Amino acid sequence: MTEYDVIVIGGGAAGLMCAATAGQRGRRVAVLDHANKVGKKILMSGGGRCNFTNVNVTPEQFISRNPHFCISALRRYTPYDFLDLVHGYDLAYHEKTLGQLFCDHKSRDILDILLAECDKGGVEVRTRCAVETIEQRESGFTLTTTLGGIQCESLVIATGGLSIPTMGATGYGYRVAQQFGLPVTEREAALVPFTLSGHWLEIAQSLSGVSLPVTAECGDQRFAEALLFTHRGLSGPAVLQISNYWHTGEAVTIDLLPTESLEELLEQWRADGQKTTLKNRLSRYLPRRFVETWLELPLFPKAVREKPLAELSRKEMAALCDGFHRWQIVPPGTEGYRTAEVTRGGVDTDAVSSKTFEAKNVSGLYFVGEVLDVTGWLGGYNFQWAWASGYCAGQYV
Repeated sequence: MTEYDVIVIGGGAAGLMCAATAGQRGRRVAVLDHANKVGKKILMSGGGRCNFTNVNVTPEQFISRNPHFCISALRRYTPYDFLDLVHGYDLAYHEKTLGQLFCDHKSRDILDILLAECDKGGVEVRTRCAVETIEQRESGFTLTTTLGGIQCESLVIATGGLSIPTMGATGYGYRVAQQFGLPVTEREAALVPFTLSGHWLEIAQSLSGVSLPVTAECGDQRFAEALLFTHRGLSGPAVLQISNYWHTGEAVTIDLLPTESLEELLEQWRADGQKTTLKNRLSRYLPRRFVETWLELPLFPKAVREKPLAELSRKEMAALCDGFHRWQIVPPGTEGYRTAEVTRGGVDTDAVSSKTFEAKNVSGLYFVGEVLDVTGWLGGYNFQWAWASGYCAGQYV
């Protein structure tokens, strides 16, 4: 039976970071992954360019039943610590909107850095290695795998969540937690497009491919980013962000003209006394295809579509303002884990040390990354959580 100091189950961002950190401390480490290669979600992230962190990371951009849990790790390993690492490899990168950092070339560059760091620590990486059983022994664990038996002192669960099963995602980490008596919170697809039905689905399909800047609100949260109509419903960064905070049955309010006051524009246009139509004027601010479709909605009196602006009544103007600034919709659902970027919920953080990431009641058992009940915003936040939790656990395993 092969023996290691540390076994990491899961070869994603958090698992590789933890393994590299522990290996460079002198620990004998192996990474086990059931897939044919490690880092699949890294490779497909950011449109193939990997949005690997965000310079604006704070604990407020993470969701958890225990919002204080993430604070310690995020302070101990910041985006600038990860930048120090990538600078050492001369990684070419750039900042996009809202502090998001992307590779200039390809996501593979980030994975190569992690694997190089693992090599420095003498980490052994085993792919196509499924773990069949885990048994706790007096000082460590015994694992039965498809590649044989393994023993270790410290066992790290870095198996991620349920999002994008085609990339190999499973609920294995949650089952391990439950095996050892750790509670697991309710899990849902997050950072995920909304699906629509009926009339609204027909509208979305007719506008499929149209994108425009909006603000999306749900509860106390509000995001100002782009919305994209799709053949299934609504997507785009604004929708993905607000989905983190949405629950079934709740309404989402969308401002389709967030940088202007339609009320003020209408007053100005009326005062001008010009004979142009609302459709022509709005098309200067919004995609014409969208304007033409939107003005056909039963939200608005038929007369406003072609009536000269000077003839609009106060009631008609109020209906227009509501329809563009306060479009409220209750999505029937989301596209689910098939396209979700992350899983909201996971291993209850009350059962895990925020300093070491060790299970409080199971010596030698650690949980890092997305498998925990910590979910970040879109834009590099979840990768930063992977780096921070993996690094901090790697100091103790």
